[in-house]
Amino acid sequence: MKSEGICSYCNKSFSGSAMTKHLQSCADREKNNEKDQNNGKVYLIHARCDPFWIYFEVNSDSTLKEIDSFLRDLWLECCGHMSMFTIGGSNYSSSPQKGDGDKSMNIPLNKALSVGMPFIHEYDFGTTTTLGLKAVSERQGKVKGISLIARNNLPDFKCKCGNPAKEICSQCVFDGEGFLCKKCAKEHECGEEMLLPYVNSPRNGMCGFTG
Repeated sequence: MKSEGICSYCNKSFSGSAMTKHLQSCADREKNNEKDQNNGKVYLIHARCDPFWIYFEVNSDSTLKEIDSFLRDLWLECCGHMSMFTIGGSNYSSSPQKGDGDKSMNIPLNKALSVGMPFIHEYDFGTTTTLGLKAVSERQGKVKGISLIARNNLPDFKCKCGNPAKEICSQCVFDGEGFLCKKCAKEHECGEEMLLPYVNSPRNGMCGFTG
């Protein structure tokens, strides 16, 4: 499914693949960044789990733990599950244990990442949500915390009756189904206790995620 989103700088709409190119040449973004002459470095990072995607900026001296917290708050958190980044063959865990070879997420990005390097984030090792990420580019400057600069619009999934989906069945979702309008949700055979709200997240319908 093709998904589009809005650039927060110019308010123009682009597909996820086109947004990468746009953000690196957006005149409004360049104008905004001209005000920022700090000597630090800022990474532009793309995270996706089709059809969901985001672009955000983060200081290169921020940690993987900060990105993990950002992704949890925006997209993933439901029940405090463990998570892990995999970068260049190394695992960085939210709860590293002695002897398992995993490293701590309390490592600066500039010690773990380089521009153009793809990496992975996994949340919940029971019903796992896997995100693909990449540091698209870097620039001089400094941002406060982590700055979300583009995000996909809510994908237009439909109920089997053709109306827009409002809820999703946490059982049927594993078969690629279970998108329901309010009316059909009341009659769904799995029961109301299996229903979760349909939200703008790749964690849709999983565990106890409500957005």
